[in-house]
Amino acid sequence: MNHSVITDTDSYKWGHFLQYPANMTATQSYFESRGSSEYPELQETLWFGMQGLLLGHLTRPLTQSDVDEVAALAAFHGPTFNEAGWRRLVDRHGYLPVTIRSLPEGMWVPMHTPLFTVTTTDPEFSWVGGYVETVLERLWYPTTVATVSGLVRRILTRYMERTTSYSREERDGMLDFMLHDFGSRGVSSQESAMIGGAAHLVNFKGTDTVVSLPYLRKYYHESAPGFSINASEHSTIITWGLTGELDAYRNMLAQFGQPGKIFACVSDSYNLWYAIESLWGHVLKEDVEKSGARLVIRPDSGDPVEVVLKSLTMLGERFGFTTNDRGYKVLRTVRVIQGDGVEPASIEKILSTITTAGWSAENLAFGMGGALLQKVNRDTFKFAYKPCAVQRAGKIVGVKKTPVTDTGKQSLSGVLDVISSVDGQQFVISAQSNAPTMDPHPNSMMRTVYHNGVMMTTDTFAAIRTRATY
Repeated sequence: MNHSVITDTDSYKWGHFLQYPANMTATQSYFESRGSSEYPELQETLWFGMQGLLLGHLTRPLTQSDVDEVAALAAFHGPTFNEAGWRRLVDRHGYLPVTIRSLPEGMWVPMHTPLFTVTTTDPEFSWVGGYVETVLERLWYPTTVATVSGLVRRILTRYMERTTSYSREERDGMLDFMLHDFGSRGVSSQESAMIGGAAHLVNFKGTDTVVSLPYLRKYYHESAPGFSINASEHSTIITWGLTGELDAYRNMLAQFGQPGKIFACVSDSYNLWYAIESLWGHVLKEDVEKSGARLVIRPDSGDPVEVVLKSLTMLGERFGFTTNDRGYKVLRTVRVIQGDGVEPASIEKILSTITTAGWSAENLAFGMGGALLQKVNRDTFKFAYKPCAVQRAGKIVGVKKTPVTDTGKQSLSGVLDVISSVDGQQFVISAQSNAPTMDPHPNSMMRTVYHNGVMMTTDTFAAIRTRATY
């Protein structure tokens, strides 16, 4: 169903137009992360998702039929709906009369810093700034997924720097495929898979979430945003039966074991250790080596730390290894991908354990599913959308929330903007409590991305990825 932004709100907001001061003619609101207790090591979030949301939801013209839809709901639902106001807005504008200014997507932004502002542009419809909170605040989701994915990239980078001596370009090329998105089946909707999958691809290029690819093609001008390989799952292995396990693996090798190709095979359907030692590492060993392909063994059960280390050790015994110039072991012919129990903390523990045991991080990749796209919520990074300035009787004043019961929920006050410090290394919040206008600061880092229904600025996905690297 393709509902309009009039429908896409919280119903209690219908009656808010009657709750504002009668002399209010403009509002400015902003969106920020207020920190994280779940990831205290992070002091910033990776901003992503505005362009897709605006193009997908706010550039569609509003119609009287959209008003009819909500008016019909209001007839029985309860709260007072501003039917007359919305009909005038549709006739006069046809789009939301707001200006949205945003920091460039792909930036790592310090927490408590405004990511975007929303300023109303028509005195009659100043209440719209609060009405659109629901749809705009959903930007917590792609930003949270991008941030968690980016945290994993930081962890992987640290261990790759420690255990390898590749050039920056070579290392980054390998890192692009060290965290694979397995999350499509684990999310609550197709739209979540599209948006969350796209957010992950800001940091990596490996994904099995197909719906994220057309999303990025449509909204971010990226023709080939993500890649995958041929891989088995338990259903394709167990259909051969226990006595046919060897035949299942032999078939995988025959179908996908071509020179220069990579394929992955889940190998714990029955006995992982038997599969590694006797099947892959003995009966099929010579065929694997002669194929010229890279076999990636996937364990999918047991304690991730213990299973990964033991898998590397056994594969090293069967296929051999070299020692790189940093003194760490690198498997010949084969690799391991861990896709069970994967999240930032377990990735850190696995990498720490194998590094201590003398294995290079390049032996290993990860697949992350529900913990990447679903095990997040708005409070993971405590996102909030709040008004910061209003114009009443022609005067602009700052407003803020200051609950005595929770100082962590205090909001910012004044006409807000974000500028860089003199050396360009720090974000500085500009907050004018008695500003003459709501115009942007002359040195603003924010850009006008939306004005009264028109997209003013768009980015390529390549540009966003470039900003996210450091």
